[in-house]
Amino acid sequence: MDLVLNVYQATKSFPTAESYGLTSQIRRAVVSIPSNIAEGASRRSKKEFTQFLYVAKGSLSELDTQLELAKRLGYFSVMKWEIIDENMVEIDKMISGLIRHQKGK
Repeated sequence: MDLVLNVYQATKSFPTAESYGLTSQIRRAVVSIPSNIAEGASRRSKKEFTQFLYVAKGSLSELDTQLELAKRLGYFSVMKWEIIDENMVEIDKMISGLIRHQKGK
């Protein structure tokens, strides 16, 4: 959830012209990550859970691309980017670990 909070905080300063564009896309992608993990965890099979974990990884990749664009457009500082990037790397490792764990059972 820290990633979600950090991204929402960072996107507050984006131009208002991006409210329905990049800001909205970024926020949907970041919320999708924990939402898919939660939904997958409530499923009955390991296979279904694993599929939702892959969807969460896809949302994380989408978020990474969108944030790279926002950074290149100068919408937030390198310092904010580094904090968010660290969060994304950590979450990617956690999701990958969960996938390995689910497949290993």
